Order: sequence, then C-alpha cells, then structure tokens
Amino acid sequence: MSRNFARNIISVLMLLSILVAGCAPAATTAAPQATTAPQATTAPSGGGTSVGIVLPTKSEPRWLQDQAAFQKYMAAAGYQAEILFSELSSATEKTNVESLLSKGIKVLIICPQDAKAAAAAADEAHAAGVKVISYDRLILGTNSVDFYVTFDSLAVGAAQAQYLIDHASGKSNPLYLYAGAASDNNAFLFFEGAWEKLQPKIADGTFVIKNSAQAVSLQSNPKLTRDQESQIIGQITTDWKFDVAKTLAEANLTAASAADKGNVFILAPNDGTSRSIADAFAADKDVKSYIVTGQDAEEASVQYIIDGKQSMTVLKDVRTLAKSAFDAADAYLKGTTPTSNGKYNNGTIDVPAAQAPIVSVDKSNVKAAIIDSGYWPAKDFKGLQ
Repeated sequence: MSRNFARNIISVLMLLSILVAGCAPAATTAAPQATTAPQATTAPSGGGTSVGIVLPTKSEPRWLQDQAAFQKYMAAAGYQAEILFSELSSATEKTNVESLLSKGIKVLIICPQDAKAAAAAADEAHAAGVKVISYDRLILGTNSVDFYVTFDSLAVGAAQAQYLIDHASGKSNPLYLYAGAASDNNAFLFFEGAWEKLQPKIADGTFVIKNSAQAVSLQSNPKLTRDQESQIIGQITTDWKFDVAKTLAEANLTAASAADKGNVFILAPNDGTSRSIADAFAADKDVKSYIVTGQDAEEASVQYIIDGKQSMTVLKDVRTLAKSAFDAADAYLKGTTPTSNGKYNNGTIDVPAAQAPIVSVDKSNVKAAIIDSGYWPAKDFKGLQ
C-alpha cells in the first residue's frame, strides 16, 4: 500500500466520523413539543372564568326571560356561562350544581327551588371555593350564601295590597287571600308585605277575610311571626302552580255563600296563579266583579290586564335583576365585593343584598311601563290603546 493511498483512507474515515457525529442528537436537546403539558386557554376579554347559573324551570316564561338576559350580559363581557334548569326538583337542582362544579365554575348563581333544601348545594359549592349568589329567592339555613340579588319582596306584597285598598270603598268587602309555595321564602315575604298593609283595613272592617280561618283568627295582629304566617299560608298556598290555584279558588267559591261573593277583592301572589284564580271567579255567577293582583308582568297577564280580566301586576324587570346578578358575579371574579343596598337574614346569617326596583302596573300605565320601556313588544298584544 502506498503512503498516499493510506493518507486518503484516513481522510475518508475522519470525514465519515464528522458526518455521523453531526447527525446524532445533542445531549442538551429539549424534549419534543408533543410531550409538553397542555397550556391554559387564553382568557377572553371578560376574564373567561366560568359562571354557573341554575334557574327553576323552562316551563314558565318568566325564567326564559332571565335566561335570555343572563346570556346577553355574560356574552357581552366575554364570560363563559352555563345555564341549567332544575324543573322544579330539588334533587335535579343539586345535580345541576354538582355538574357545574365539575366544570370548574368560580361563581354560582342559583334561584332555589326549595329555600331550605338548596342549602346543601350551596354548602357543596362553598366547600369547592365557589362564591354563591342567591338569585330572586333566598337560600335558607346556611352561611354558604355570599350575596343575594332580589326585588324588594316586601314592597311587592305591599304594592299588591295597596292596589286592593285603593280600589275598595265602604265596609265588609269580601277578601280572598292566596299565597305562593310554602317552600319559597319569597312567598312569606310577599305575604308579609301585603298583610302589614291590609291588616289595618281588615281591623277597621273595610275587608272581611272569606277563605282562611287561620287568617281570621290572627286578623288583629298587625305583624305576624313566621309560624303564624306559615299557619295561614298552609291554608291558602297555590304552590305557584296554576292548576292548584284554580282548584283552590273553585273550592273556596263552592264553600262560600252568595253573600260572601258579590264585589270581591283577591290577593293573588303572581301572574300565573292570578289568571287561574281570575278565571275561577269570573265563572261564578254570584261574583259581580273582582279586583285581583299579580306580579311578574307575564305577556299573558299583560293581555289579561288589557282585556280587563286581571286588575294589576307588579313589574319586576328581570333585565335589571339579571344585570344586578351579573354585576355581583363580575365583582367576585375580579376579586372585589359587590355593592349592596340591603340585607336579609336567612336564619343563619345576614346576607348582603342588592334590591332591584319594582313598578305597579294596571290598564292606566301598561303601555308606558311595559311597551314603551321595551319590556314586551306592542305586536304581541291585541286591543292595546
């Protein structure tokens, strides 16, 4: 082998060594990107923190309004919110809350189906570090409620009672009392507000109670204890159900004499029950006229007011209520405290509250309060002046 040939072989071997070294991975090369831990999703403009909302039922127009308002406010702020309906079941309500908690919500807005039963769901949310906002109805018997968003429920009852008083004349006017569900704290508050207005007019003989022996036995009491209210509501509850309200009204009318009818005054707790009760009284030949209250300004009841079949309703603008709840949730998500203008005791703690305003509506102001405000469109009604 010549010396030049050996040198060439060595050169080739050295070149191959360099090439092989260049192809091998360096010891300090980072792990492949595919095996890195997932990165957090970029938060949208409003913060992107999940808000869970639990409402009672899709079967009542009122709660669909709340749903639409929440969707509008949450979407505008960029918050990811999920709305579930409990369909009048406390068990479903608790399942809904647990489902939302599993999705990592930071704020729970809940309108309880049963004020006491909902305490367990609130406790579970609090244990997970979630802020709890009680919506429209107050959760009772727990310290796991951070905030309460409501209309002034006492003022609602007072407005209903005042309407009856303003339209009564003379003495011995037949008065029929009805209330919401005994499981709903608001039913007690509505009735309390109404009773404190009506009681002086019952005491002076303007009104005579016709359908509750318990209310008659307590009619000298300007204020009622919770237990006393419970005794009365047990006799006059509609359970917020239209069929229950109609059946109860028909039973009351069957038991009443013709002298107990005539020109009657009816405290009905909300619009749905008001329409059912009004239909029952309108069908009784011994009822000459009736004044009946309501609340919620449901479309069907606005039409009833236009037609003269329901006397009044209390407008509780759910757009305002949902905005108050959104503002409270927004404050918590930003690490601040919501602004309150009242407080309610839930049997365990005083819960700070934001109270939204109410408006008494009858035929004289239905257009201004309902149509001109944009609450409902004029095209949905017949005979509107």
